[in-house]
Amino acid sequence: MTTFHRIFLLASLLSLGSAAFGFSAEHRIIFFGDSLTAGFGLDESQAYPALIANSLREEGWQGEAVNAGLSGEATSGGLSRVDWILRGEVDVFVLALGANDALGGHPVQETKKNLIGIIEKVRQARPETEIVLVGMKAPPNLGRNFRDAFDPIFPEVAEKMEVTFIPFLLEGVAGERDLNLPDGIHPNAEGQKILAENVYPTIHRLVFGKKPTK
Repeated sequence: MTTFHRIFLLASLLSLGSAAFGFSAEHRIIFFGDSLTAGFGLDESQAYPALIANSLREEGWQGEAVNAGLSGEATSGGLSRVDWILRGEVDVFVLALGANDALGGHPVQETKKNLIGIIEKVRQARPETEIVLVGMKAPPNLGRNFRDAFDPIFPEVAEKMEVTFIPFLLEGVAGERDLNLPDGIHPNAEGQKILAENVYPTIHRLVFGKKPTK
């Protein structure tokens, strides 16, 4: 599926509203990210949002998880795109952007400003939405100075904006050859399973109000 068709399909799904899908509006989860969320190189069913949704359903959840990942997107693009994502009901908003900012060497303060801007837009449009910020870390090859400036912005934003925080989406996957596609950047199917494990306990707690039993 091309990026254009992915955007068109997602926009169409969101515009239909929750009733068309027969899911509980009180548990609509939006995973808003880049290629790591979209599941680049894989079927969308193998990406971590779908894996998390499947695990939640095994425990009786009847909601809907929307994969709003867009390959190549940086935080600036997310800031522009988030408005139409918010046209539908959103009960949990998972913000997982920043990897492309790091890879592109974007100004760190601009990335931080964009993350804050996205959170502010979600709060303005959907005040009751639970927001989860998923952290990212700069690759080692970008140098220590950049990493020392980039990595702390995620916990800083989480604290400033008082949102739930997951420290690092790629924990246990980054740099592991067997868990990534040949490009060394995007998780393979096994790597996506670990991404799901990194995020699932937080989403489970927000949905069920307790820690998962497995």
